[in-house]
Amino acid sequence: MKNDNSEIQSIVDARSQFPNLNRQDHRDNRIIYLDNAATTHKPQLVIDSLVNHFSNQNANIHRGIHTLAIEATSHYEESRRKVQQFINAREESEVIFTSGTTAGVNLVAQTFAQQQIRPGDEILISILEHHSNLLPWQQLAAQKGAKLKVIPITACGELDMPSLERMLTSRVKILALTHISNSLGTINPIRDIIKMARSQGTYVLIDAAQSVGSYPIDVQDLDCDFLVFSGHKMYGPTGIGVLYGKAELLQAMPPWQFGGEMIRSVQIEKTVFAAPPHKFEAGTPPIAQAIALGAAIDFIGQVGLEHIQAQNQALLAYGTELLAEIPGLQLVGKARHKSAIISFMLEDIHPHDLATILNQAGVAVRAGHHCTQPLMESLGLPGTVRASMAFYNTYEDIDQLKQGLLLAKKIFT
Repeated sequence: MKNDNSEIQSIVDARSQFPNLNRQDHRDNRIIYLDNAATTHKPQLVIDSLVNHFSNQNANIHRGIHTLAIEATSHYEESRRKVQQFINAREESEVIFTSGTTAGVNLVAQTFAQQQIRPGDEILISILEHHSNLLPWQQLAAQKGAKLKVIPITACGELDMPSLERMLTSRVKILALTHISNSLGTINPIRDIIKMARSQGTYVLIDAAQSVGSYPIDVQDLDCDFLVFSGHKMYGPTGIGVLYGKAELLQAMPPWQFGGEMIRSVQIEKTVFAAPPHKFEAGTPPIAQAIALGAAIDFIGQVGLEHIQAQNQALLAYGTELLAEIPGLQLVGKARHKSAIISFMLEDIHPHDLATILNQAGVAVRAGHHCTQPLMESLGLPGTVRASMAFYNTYEDIDQLKQGLLLAKKIFT
């Protein structure tokens, strides 16, 4: 069912805050942007935050005692506090700024997991994982002589829970799991799974890259050990992300990189490292990006996560019903609980060819294996076309997607 007039006006008002959504392509088409699982657009509030930093408070942080350094440090650490509140971490020190989700997973794999994993131990992931939450564990398992085990999915794209229960034994030291599949949109029941892991003494890392800007995240309620996400998928800039870790775990972990800022004292013979979070933020951090991430959190607060989630679900329902009307279109991933991601194939047309035709119609989608190549191989597919919506998308965007697909069908058949 479509939104009422007041909700539509709210979407229009919010959409106007995204400059890139108001431009046209080289054919003078309004760009229909349905590639939000890859990256979201940035509202003016975030853009202004970046410009303001470089225009008015550009300085390195923490070490300077002049006005610009003090102001930049204050804004940077204020963003850390905003993240803490946004995900309900107990302490600011549990929020580590990284370059993105990938860096967060690698940090945990190369520090905490290096200490935990022994030959014969098991690391458990799912077939849904993005390569960023697969390769670090694959490489660590090979290095340590551990076993990497993979939870399968059902025909509708949900985790095979009976298999997960059988596989989650006391031999599993780490479970690394996506909250939402970037390829199929499946929303995993992570709260229940974390409880299962607790009963086996298994540590849990959650990849929240696809969920944190659209769904409420409370790390204390979830009781996950680690959680990672990227700023650019929640209306923030690229080059900034977050690793949340429980304070006691971060305190016991060794540093990942070495350099300035992450030390307490340095001598030629030895170094005493700083406490978290600074222990894990070596060198000059992405200062402007971290501050702009705080602005993105402010923006999400202004719009409201409940509104974002409701609009995404309305778009998903509308899009799923509309695309199912196209003869020969196969929806890939029909989980009962999904985010606003629709993956599909159209007859035997290659996904890249479909995406090319859609681009000519002004519709931006993603085509390929979406950095989930093992998943696509398990499905027997070369890839899919993925339309991923954000709250600023409209029903007319999806209507245009359907028209583009009908055009492609006409061209190729």
